[in-house]
Amino acid sequence: MDAGYFRQLARYNAWANERIYTAAAELSEAERKAKRPSFFGSIHATLNHILVGDRVWLSRLAAKPGGPLVSKPPEITGLDQQLYDDFAELRAARVKEDIRLSEVVGRFSDADLARKLDYANMAGEERHTPMAHVLAHLFNHQTHHRGQVHGLLSDTRVAPPSLDMIQMSWA
Repeated sequence: MDAGYFRQLARYNAWANERIYTAAAELSEAERKAKRPSFFGSIHATLNHILVGDRVWLSRLAAKPGGPLVSKPPEITGLDQQLYDDFAELRAARVKEDIRLSEVVGRFSDADLARKLDYANMAGEERHTPMAHVLAHLFNHQTHHRGQVHGLLSDTRVAPPSLDMIQMSWA
């Protein structure tokens, strides 16, 4: 893997998030929060989960080598936590997190991707994972759950947007 690939994924990730949030914004609050057959139970809750996951991983990536193993930031209480009840606040936080994610990924070199990240999982168990695998998981996690939101939008009056990476402008 090369660091440039992950920078492209960070750019795609922000683009896809903007598209999925723009579509979700066309729904009423009640429609976004309506109980739906999904792991997190609603469009809003799934979008919150994606943000929770990013904050957990970015806190681990920001930890000082040789320091205490980071499991999660102190404000995260669980993977199903609702960080933002208000959609506008959730969307603004998503934009900020995408900028932060791009900045963090932008600092990694090819050599950094070969080293291991030492962290504690959510259960507090020590882990040592190659950085390239951590970043691949982080982006795959977003894609997976964004795909769930895409599917949930299919059951509403709002047409889900194309999220195919090839549709993104690379200029």
